[in-house]
This record gives sequence, C-alpha cells and structure tokens, in this order.
Amino acid sequence: MLQRIKERWARPLTVRARVLAAVLALTFLGLVVAGGTAYLLQRNHVDETINDSLGRSVAEFRTLAKKGLDPTTGEPFTTANGLVSVAMQRTVPARNEGMLGFSDGKLQYLAHPSVPVRLEDDQELVNWIKSYEQRDSIRIQTVETSTTEYRIAVIPVQLSTDPKPGLFVLAYDRNAELAQVNGTFLTYSLVALGSLLLIGVVGWLLAGRLLQPIRLVRETAQRIGESDLEKRIPVTGNDDLSELTRTVNDMLDRLQNSFGSQRQLLDDVGHEMRTPITIVRGHLELLDVNDPADVDSTRTITLDELDRMHLLVDDLVTLANVDRPDFVRTQDVDAGQLTDEVLDKASQLGERRWTIDARAAHTCPLDPHRITQAWLQLAANAVKFSDPGSTIAFGSRVDGDRLKLWVRDEGAGIDTADRERIFERFNRGSGAGRSGGSGLGLTIVSAIAKAHGGRVDVVSKPGRGSTFTLDLPARREQDGDGAEATVTKPVPVAPPAPETPGTPGTPGTPDAPHSPGPSEGQQRQHPPAVEHLPVTPPLPDHPPHTPHEERAR
Repeated sequence: MLQRIKERWARPLTVRARVLAAVLALTFLGLVVAGGTAYLLQRNHVDETINDSLGRSVAEFRTLAKKGLDPTTGEPFTTANGLVSVAMQRTVPARNEGMLGFSDGKLQYLAHPSVPVRLEDDQELVNWIKSYEQRDSIRIQTVETSTTEYRIAVIPVQLSTDPKPGLFVLAYDRNAELAQVNGTFLTYSLVALGSLLLIGVVGWLLAGRLLQPIRLVRETAQRIGESDLEKRIPVTGNDDLSELTRTVNDMLDRLQNSFGSQRQLLDDVGHEMRTPITIVRGHLELLDVNDPADVDSTRTITLDELDRMHLLVDDLVTLANVDRPDFVRTQDVDAGQLTDEVLDKASQLGERRWTIDARAAHTCPLDPHRITQAWLQLAANAVKFSDPGSTIAFGSRVDGDRLKLWVRDEGAGIDTADRERIFERFNRGSGAGRSGGSGLGLTIVSAIAKAHGGRVDVVSKPGRGSTFTLDLPARREQDGDGAEATVTKPVPVAPPAPETPGTPGTPGTPDAPHSPGPSEGQQRQHPPAVEHLPVTPPLPDHPPHTPHEERAR
C-alpha cells in the first residue's frame, strides 16, 4: 500500500491537476493582493482619522487657552489646573479615546466615569507621561505598552501667572480602533478561503469536463492497435477541443486507410511476385541441362519474368514517392509543344496511325517529365489493346481554367464493370489476362494527375475504343497577396511553313520551336508512320473517376 502511494506521488501531475493548480494559485494571488491592499489602505485611513481627531482637540485647547475665560471668575485663566480642568469638562472623547490631567507631575484629573477608555488603569502609560520631558512642545506620537498601543497627544500647560506646570493628555486605543478593520478582513479571509475551496471543486469538475476529449484521445490511443483502428472519439460541441477531436479522428482515418493500403499492397505485391518466381522455379526444376534448346527456352522465360519483376519494382518505387513534396516540380510549359513532343515519342511504340486532335496554344504549370510519363503510359495502354493500323490520337486544349490532355484509341474498349476499378493497384480488369504489365500503370497515371491537383477521366465503349483525359489546373494557386496568379498564357501562333507536295514534314523535337496551325485541331506532320486524320469533334463530358479506378482493356 505504501509503495503504491509512493508510486502515485512520483508520477507527474496530470494536465487537469496542473490547470486547477494554476487557476487556484492565480485566484489566491489575486485575493491576497486585493485584500492586502485594501487592508493597508483601511489601516492608514484609521490612523489618519485618529491623527485628525487629535489635531482638532489640540487646536480647540489652544483656542481655549488664548481666548477662553475661567467660569469661576469670568476672567482669563490664571492657573494651569483651572485650564486643564475646564478643557477636560468641555471635551467629549470618542469611543476609543481617553484623557488625563496632570499638575506639577502628578495625576490630578480623570475622565468622566462614562468614558470607556480608562488611561489611568495602564500604569505603564501613566509612568511614561510622568517622565515626559518635552514640556515645551505639543507632540502626537505612538506609545506601546503591554496592555495596548496608543496614539497619544501630550499638551504641556504653563501659564505665566502660575509656576506649577500642567499636562493635558488625549490618547486613542489604536488596537481597539483597528479591531473593527481586523474583524472585517478576518471575515474577508474566511470568505476568500471558502471561495478558493468552491473554485477548487468547481474547477476540478469543469476541467475534467473540458479535458474529457483529451482523456478520450489518450484512452482511445491506448486501445488502438494496428489490428484495431475502428474506434473513434465522440465529438461534442464546437470549440477548440472538439476541433482537436475531429483532427484526431481524421488522423485515425488516415492511419486506418494507410494501414489498409499497406496490407493490401503487401498482399498484392506478394501475389504479383509469387507468379514470376513460381514460373522461374518450375522451369528451372524441369530444366534438362543436356538439351541446349531447353536451356535456351528456359533462359528466355527466366529473363522475361525477371524483366517483369524489375518493372514491378520500378513502378512500386514511383508510387512510394507520390506523397513526397518534390514528386512533381511544376514549371511553365507550352502545352502545344509538349503535345508534339509526346506524340513523337509515342509514335515509336507501335505501328499505328498517330495523329493530333487538337493542340492547346497556351503555357500551363506542369511537370513536363511526369506529364510525359503519364501520357506515354496511356499511349502504351492504347497500343497494347488496339490493333495494328488503328488510330491513336493525342490532344490538348484549355477549357476555362482547366487543361485537358487526352489519348483516344480505337481499341477493344472497357467494360462498364471494369471502369469502377481500373485504377486500383494490380487490377488489370477482365479480359486483360497476363498482358505483360505490372498492373500499376494507370495507378501511376492517376497519382501524377492528383499530384498536379487534377484527375483522370475515361470515356469508353466496348468494341469502339476509349478516351483517357488528364484534367489538370491551367492556373497556379493564389499568390501571397490573395490575387490569383494566372499562368495560362496564349502562345503566339505563326502560319505554317510551306511544304513541298508529297514530302512529309519534319517531326518536332524538344529543341525545335513549335509552330501550331492557325486553329485548334490542325494536324502536325509526322514521320511516314504518322497519318493525318480529320480532327474529331470536341470530347464529351467525362465523368470523374475515383482514385481507386484503373484501366485495363
């Protein structure tokens, strides 16, 4: 039991306890400062009131001594005793005030019995007055005895007609005057202590209620493991802590999706890698080393499967870098020139009729390398699932603030059921079989489009071909002043150079200047393998895909 108590006290204070301790400390400090300041001001006020009362009494005595008349003779006072006696008769002491009269060093006159403060009962004070030496001046000072503390005024009386000196003494019991102030602030202290206790109880309950989301976050985090990411924290209210709860729940959603994607990726990679390994292992186990033809066939199959594994690894590395901030590095790119350059590269993928539907005469913020990678992947898919001699067309145009880059083919098309999943990893769709790819091509295309802030749209009809469109922003995000920084700019259009009939034009290269025709849809001259077809009508509206679709034809 003792050990448990020690461990409990050895733990750091909880946030709830620290918050409550800070509130109580600040409240206590505020009460002490406010009460202490008020107490000191009130004590000073009491002392000023006493001094003012004594000062008025001294002034009245001086007036009596100068202008007053002895009531027994009707003449000015001739003896000190007479002046002191009349002064004491005419003075009405305050509640905590007393007075004495001395003649020739002896106590001669006492206050009326109704006066509650009996100075003569304090022998220490009487002795102090008898030994008072400054007989030539009036002084107001503090005298402390074992009984109490006095604020006293000693008035020496010396008349020229009377050789005997006298003393008129007025004194306030200062402790009695301060007793009421002390009582008031004792009550204040008790009320303050009760307020602290009340604030502590209410603050403990309120802090527990306010910090409940944080406690739930901790408890939920303790219960959550890699195999159990379903729990979420209830959200109540609309304050900072509820916003924190929503943020944590969003983080848990991302973690759950991340772990799920990771498990799915590992399962898919294991499945995809298992197939070529099984093929290679099977052929090696059945290999007849004495048969040169069998050795050569097995070598060819093994290299082909290793190439597929290498392609799979490269694609996985690409996908692993998708979330990096430098995955795409945008710059101002001439969309029309990029269209020509990608077409030149794609025309080597297969014997097809390569053409351009439209060419955007604008510069847009793109990563030319990633866009080329995505565009060529779409072209490779179009070649893979179309017949030799069929048409594959590229196109680009700007619609408002969107840049559309597309590849159109006349291949087998995509079934409606497959369009919902063609962008999933390793999903080649029905009818694709073992097409030789990694099953990640369209996933990479979708990731590149998403990294640019866009998406991939697909319109397809089985048996009549497909059109894949990269729908990308044609403008940059807003600048630091909040104004939109427009990057899409028209490219000056030059008239086409005259050509000799029967002589094909020279294909464009990245280093060659781009000179599009006078209108969108003009066909560019290509090598003999490229045939110029009529421009197709504008593309239909494409339904946006979700990031989990993948094309496979």
